[in-house]
Amino acid sequence: MDFLNQYHLSGLVIGVSTFLIIGFFHPVVVKAEYYWGTKCWWIFLILGIIGVAASLWVENILISSLCGVFAFSSFWTIKEVFEQEERVKKGWFPKNPKRRYKF
Repeated sequence: MDFLNQYHLSGLVIGVSTFLIIGFFHPVVVKAEYYWGTKCWWIFLILGIIGVAASLWVENILISSLCGVFAFSSFWTIKEVFEQEERVKKGWFPKNPKRRYKF
């Protein structure tokens, strides 16, 4: 970690990692809604709470920041799962033929 501080790279690492974490969650939203619908929202709530706890517990600012980004990306995913259901209703994404839909 001294290397990151010596060359002032911590902000860049946090930025790139944030981009990758958010990018990771996009296909997770699509797959989660496809297989489980909106019933899986609580999984992301638990992941978010764990991320917040880890962010508060870890002393290293870089790791703590990444835990916080992961936590709030998990919270945001709850909203996105419900919006993904609306996108499926509109026909923008395929329905899972093995699932029953409310609409």
